[in-house]
Amino acid sequence: FAKLWSLFGSQEHKVIIVGLDNAGKTTILYQFLMNEVVHTSPTIGSNVEEIVVKNTHFLMWDIGGQESLRSSWNTYYSNTEFIILVVDSIDRERLSITKEELYRMLAHEDLRKAAVLIFANKQDMKGCMTAAEISAYLTLSSIKDHPWHIQSCCALTGEGLCQGLEWMTSRIGVR
Repeated sequence: FAKLWSLFGSQEHKVIIVGLDNAGKTTILYQFLMNEVVHTSPTIGSNVEEIVVKNTHFLMWDIGGQESLRSSWNTYYSNTEFIILVVDSIDRERLSITKEELYRMLAHEDLRKAAVLIFANKQDMKGCMTAAEISAYLTLSSIKDHPWHIQSCCALTGEGLCQGLEWMTSRIGVR
């Protein structure tokens, strides 16, 4: 009965949205929620919103990405099913920090079953890295113990965001 109910019920799936400061995490969250760009300021702590996609409820935690806040990310990991890592495709200088944070997260016990969606944001900017370049730099192909997907996007226009959500929805119940 519980399994049947879960097919029709509104089970919530916990998602954490992480990435370095200014990557576009909050802009993406509110693009999901309202389909529009909202003026954001640096997130101190977190923003939490429920996003419903095709009857699937995602509880999304947008976590501040400033250096001083990253050490507290692990307090949000419990029961997380999906990690959305937002990468600023223009910020080549800090991609190594993003990579470090990604692998630190993937090694955490509370995230051992989490699937990872990487948004290569700011694809509208001249000189940005492609999703393929970011994937190669982050050595995503070496990640074998977590399902992952990289998606080009532009948080300001919403381009690519639906494809990312569709991938997440397709992962539910696959574990």
